[in-house]
Amino acid sequence: MTELSPTELAPTALDPTALRSSLDKPFGTNRIIADDAMMAASITPAQYRYHHGSRVRPVNWNNIIDDKDLDVWNRLIANFWLPEKVPLSNDIPSWRSLTDLERKTTTRVFTGLTLLDTSQATIGELCQIEHARTEHEQAIYTNIAFMQSIHARSYSSIFSTLCSSEDIDEAYRWAVGNDVLQQRVTTVLCEYESEDPLKRKIAATMLSSLLLYAGFYLPLYFASRGKMMNTADMIRLILRDKAIHGYYSGYKFQRGLELRSERDQKNLEKFTMNLLDTLYDLEVEYSGQIYEGFDFHDDVFDFVRYNANKALMNLGYPAKYSEEETHVSPEILAALSPAADENHDFFSGSGSSYIMGKSVETDDDDWDF
Repeated sequence: MTELSPTELAPTALDPTALRSSLDKPFGTNRIIADDAMMAASITPAQYRYHHGSRVRPVNWNNIIDDKDLDVWNRLIANFWLPEKVPLSNDIPSWRSLTDLERKTTTRVFTGLTLLDTSQATIGELCQIEHARTEHEQAIYTNIAFMQSIHARSYSSIFSTLCSSEDIDEAYRWAVGNDVLQQRVTTVLCEYESEDPLKRKIAATMLSSLLLYAGFYLPLYFASRGKMMNTADMIRLILRDKAIHGYYSGYKFQRGLELRSERDQKNLEKFTMNLLDTLYDLEVEYSGQIYEGFDFHDDVFDFVRYNANKALMNLGYPAKYSEEETHVSPEILAALSPAADENHDFFSGSGSSYIMGKSVETDDDDWDF
């Protein structure tokens, strides 16, 4: 099986003659073995909505087209984690030591992050499937979508451990009623409806690499002061995932961009910069609003610009903001580091506060009390 061609990437552009030929042999006979023509005309399940009656092929992980797909899949599996394994209850004393403003802001920040991850899990990853360059890429998006749901679930784990039902309800009502938060998410959702699959990848990369980070600042800020350390440990697990998600959509964008005309490439670069500017302005407005009463606004803005540059790098574009404009406080970068306080391996481990039981074979002596 070869990599899908630019023509095949458009679900409506498969060769109808080849498709009809593949159906000359009727369904229902057990003696059919697909020949090369039938295999070439077969489609993935994601394409069937456009080609009812076509023959559908399963994903074949023994025929890797893009080695990056297998690398990313293995990384995602190695990094798998669950919020239930993080001892968030150890943060209860620290939570009680926070001011009312700090607790309310934390709850709202995590509700905003939940909204973004919900959007990415249900729309952002899945909308990239039908134009995937390989069938393995399609599988990876389903994997990432599941982890986005895990991230959304993890914030609820924080709420159920630390917050009252009334506080949780207030935060969700705030999220639905907050105009800036709504504009942040709907700006990206609109791009997920684009007819150009590369614009969808740009939007997905922006969400995973930029749009979440104003919210991530607060738990890192607390961790730099020795507060809410287990919550910060879970946030670092989420950040490790986000690094892969943003990288992968950006990588696939770059591979698709290589096949576009020079005019398309220029238009997509312009689109990227315009979307970045829009989302950056919303992040600044949102940060100023959500962190009202705190004295770290300037550092949040530096942190947002720092991650805006990373989003551009994932998409293959040069950084927009200078080193002076992205000078994040060393204490925040230390808290962001996988080595901060906990013993993390950013790409292969889950952190020392992440609890996973191990099975050990027993023998007769183990039962001699």
